[in-house]
Amino acid sequence: MQTDPVQASEVPPYEYEMGETPIEVEAQPPVSIRAAPAASEPPDASSAGLPIEAQGWSRRRFLVNAATATLAFGWGVGAGYWTWGRTPAPSAEPAAAVAVPTPQPPTLGLPHSYTLPVAYGLLGPQLIQVGAFAYEAFAQVYAEAGQPLSAEQQAILREGSDAPVVIDHANAYFLLNLLWALGLSNNNRLLREGALVANSGGQVDRFASTGGWSLAAKPIAQLYSGSALVTLTEAQQARVEEAAAAIYRPCCNNPTSFPDCNHGMAMLGLLQWLAAQDADVDTLFEAAKMVNSFWYPTQARELTLYYQAQTGEDFAAIPAREAVGRARFSSDGFGEVHNWLAANGKLEAPSQNGSGCGV
Repeated sequence: MQTDPVQASEVPPYEYEMGETPIEVEAQPPVSIRAAPAASEPPDASSAGLPIEAQGWSRRRFLVNAATATLAFGWGVGAGYWTWGRTPAPSAEPAAAVAVPTPQPPTLGLPHSYTLPVAYGLLGPQLIQVGAFAYEAFAQVYAEAGQPLSAEQQAILREGSDAPVVIDHANAYFLLNLLWALGLSNNNRLLREGALVANSGGQVDRFASTGGWSLAAKPIAQLYSGSALVTLTEAQQARVEEAAAAIYRPCCNNPTSFPDCNHGMAMLGLLQWLAAQDADVDTLFEAAKMVNSFWYPTQARELTLYYQAQTGEDFAAIPAREAVGRARFSSDGFGEVHNWLAANGKLEAPSQNGSGCGV
């Protein structure tokens, strides 16, 4: 790359500091480099008057010096062209390792969280007020399980909250018991006149969803369907009954309209809570599908593996009514799904429930 020559005006003269003595340099005659004259030219004036032998030696020395300079220049240029474009020798130091991405399993579309179309409101304080549970007893269950209530959860129970209900894997257990208490306590036709009473033999507390609720602050017979926590219009009640009759759980073959275990009673509580916000039937099914994926994470994953193998769909694409329906998510239906995965080498891990049927 060429650079412009520095002009004399660009270099300022050196200014001596006070007390500094200039260095005296003996003047030297200027050096003049002249090209060698052509053969036909007369001898240069600088060699005039020298003996012939001296003149010849001067010319020979000049030609030797010029040839040496030319050879040096040519060697430098040639070396530059010889090295240009060549691959440099490998360094003695080892090259840094390049991280190879670890192959990831195909995404199944299972949610990390889901926001329900309802806020907590005063549900917690109301449940305590009607005797569904005492705050201390409720909190103790989680402390003993190694999952103490967060400050937010404590406030939800004691004071209420305007925050929307967001379910995830961290709070699924908290919401399961909260909604279980709601389903058990709220006055609803499905509890008063439904399958639970019809199959109770006069002892409504004989089921896991009733007698198994050990946190009640008063007798189960009094708590059962005894409080108007969530009131529904006839249209809203009809939506709840339609959805409850078609939403199943893989721990048994009963629909939500027969809530004989904790998951069934909690789902019934959720459906009433959402219907009171005027949620339509499709919203009820979608909410049930998403909430079940947190209450039954292993079963939801296997269901998704099944659909992915059959249709290529992930969890988000599975129709909600199928995801919670008898054919795929009842005990028998899910058993078929699980057996098909096992027979075709599609199982990732043994099937396990997200939680049992106790508090």
